[in-house]
Amino acid sequence: MERVFETPIAEEEVRALAAGDVIYVSGLLFTARDEAHKLLLERGAPFPLEGLALFHCGPVVQKVEGGWRVVAAGPTTSARMELFQAEFLKKFRPRVIIGKGGMGERTLKALGEVGAVYTHFTGGAGALAAQAIRGVKEVHWLEELGIPEAVWVLEVERFGPLVVAMDAHGRSLYKDLAVEVEKNMERIRARIRGG
Repeated sequence: MERVFETPIAEEEVRALAAGDVIYVSGLLFTARDEAHKLLLERGAPFPLEGLALFHCGPVVQKVEGGWRVVAAGPTTSARMELFQAEFLKKFRPRVIIGKGGMGERTLKALGEVGAVYTHFTGGAGALAAQAIRGVKEVHWLEELGIPEAVWVLEVERFGPLVVAMDAHGRSLYKDLAVEVEKNMERIRARIRGG
C-alpha cells in the first residue's frame, strides 16, 4: 500500500499502516538528532510536535537571502536516538519517525503504545530528500547546537518514499530480516561442515 499523509497525522491513520507499506509525507516535518532529543525532553518543545513527522537528520543547509535553503537531508543512523526515543514518543506523540537502520525494542513498544511508525529512508539519498523540501519554516537552538544538531522545521511535499519498517502492531522488518539471515547462516554453516 502507498499513501500520502498530510501533517498533522491522526493516530488512527498510522495504526492502519503495516510494516512494508510505502508512504510519503506532506506538510511539516522536523529534524532532531540525539542532542536535540535531549534538549526537547529537558526544556519542552517550542512548537507542537503531535502528529508531525520526526526526521533523524542533520541537514546540509545554505544561508540565502531571507532564510535558509536545504541542500541535502540524508537520514542519520537512528540507533543514536534509542536512548531517548520511547520517552520522546510518549511525551510529544509525533506519528512518523524517519531514519535509517532501525531502532530497538523500547522504541518498538512505544510505537504501539502511542500509535506511531518508524520509517526507513534510503541513506545516501540526501539530495533526493532535499527536492521534496519546499522551505525552512523555523529553526531552533541553532546557536546552541550548531547546524546539524539544531531542530529544523521543514515544509515538505511528498517526502519519501518511506518504507514502514516498524509498525504500531509490534512488527519490525529488521527483526524479520534478522531471522531470515540466521536461517541462511545456518544453511551456509551446514554446507561448510559438509552436512
